[in-house]
Amino acid sequence: MEPLKILFAASECASFVKTGGLADVVAALPRALRKLGHDVRIVLPRYMQIPLDNARRHIAPMAVPLGDGEVWCAVWETRLPGSDVPVYMLDHQGLFARNYVYDPPGGQAPDNLARFSFLSRGSLMLCRYLGWAPDVIHCHDWQTAMIPVLLNTVERRGALGAAASVLTIHNLAYQGWFPAADLPVTQLPWSVLRSDGLESGGAINLLQGGLYHATKITAVSPHYAWEIRTPEGGYGLHRVLDFRGADLIGVLNGIDDEIWNPAADPKIAARYHAGDLSGKAICKAHLQREMYLAERPDLPLLGVVSRLDWIKGTDLIIDALERILGMGVQMVMLGSGTPAYERVLRWASDRGGDFFRAWIGFDEGLAHRIEAGADFFLMPSRAEPCGLNQLYSQRYGTLPIVRGVGGLEDTVDQYDPIHSAGTGFKFYGLSAEALVQAVAWAVDVWHSHPDQVHYMRERGMKKDMGWGNSARTYENVYRWAIQARRG
Repeated sequence: MEPLKILFAASECASFVKTGGLADVVAALPRALRKLGHDVRIVLPRYMQIPLDNARRHIAPMAVPLGDGEVWCAVWETRLPGSDVPVYMLDHQGLFARNYVYDPPGGQAPDNLARFSFLSRGSLMLCRYLGWAPDVIHCHDWQTAMIPVLLNTVERRGALGAAASVLTIHNLAYQGWFPAADLPVTQLPWSVLRSDGLESGGAINLLQGGLYHATKITAVSPHYAWEIRTPEGGYGLHRVLDFRGADLIGVLNGIDDEIWNPAADPKIAARYHAGDLSGKAICKAHLQREMYLAERPDLPLLGVVSRLDWIKGTDLIIDALERILGMGVQMVMLGSGTPAYERVLRWASDRGGDFFRAWIGFDEGLAHRIEAGADFFLMPSRAEPCGLNQLYSQRYGTLPIVRGVGGLEDTVDQYDPIHSAGTGFKFYGLSAEALVQAVAWAVDVWHSHPDQVHYMRERGMKKDMGWGNSARTYENVYRWAIQARRG
């Protein structure tokens, strides 16, 4: 088959700017697609925090339609680290030279509709600027959900009219709501402000518009693709997604299995693999020392690396913490987020003695060492579109204890003592009590059936969790989208 020309339009990309898992996908999937022979390129805003040391500036500026006229920006070009995938950054300092990506701390940016209209419009203008016509434009979340709307309206008969669009939902909770009166900022016709387009409850909903107009839609795991079609998981868009159900595909995220590889990870104390797990005990002892816990190989060590947030179930961990530690375990946490949760965990850490320590903030190296050194990994999420840490954990022989939602349901195989199967422990109740019971089950297995724990570790480490399978699935999605677009 002929290679495809694919443009990734996104608000963030790991190695440049990152606030969550979206950035990891936008960095990893193009690399995997490039290995399949496709011409993949990425466009994102040039935020103030992105250095330009390895980028070159195109000589000519680029005009982008916005508001009652057009704005001009510089175009910087570089490469995605570790690949030859081009990355284009649209540099408009009035819109993106700020010390935040989306909103200032504790507030909201008043011009986000203009900022991300600029990104969507600018992504299409970039194609003209480069003289390059993509076969498909892969959009991500509400920040670029306007692109499918543009392709179906102002660009329908233009040079990009044949381009298909694929819109990926990374987190349906964030939809891009704006006052209807602000529509002229986008230069879209008022005809798109309708209930089967951008209008919802008398306001603009960018994600809804993208869902109606995209050629194909993907969600970041099969179970999440099902959840978002229900009233409970649809955040008000379940009817839209049910209407587009035939074009909605759940594609499981992968991980960068070169970076997350315990056999070659330079960030951990000892290397190990499924055939020889001896290095994992060294990693556990090193983590205990690093976190100022007693060096106790006889106690199970639980790890958490997470945004400290209600949606991640941080409140459940806090409510269950005393009962969990009462089981004779150690626990380490790494993360930042809701200030109230940070304060409680700092207080608990100061009084944690040899059993509990929390590191408030983020440290990439420590995240790797927790995955390598812990025996179990907790993810009691209320919602988890895909999740990556449960994949990292299995890769490192650390058994996940997760709530069976979204991608956690798809990626963690429930422990089955009768058939000696599974790679972790799942629970379904949304309560601290359900979390405590799941941890108690895992701890009991750790003490009474160490051979089963060993086999679960081996099974998890041998699973193929890289981006290769996902990239091949996306390749099919793109071809379906192109066929549907071109008839």
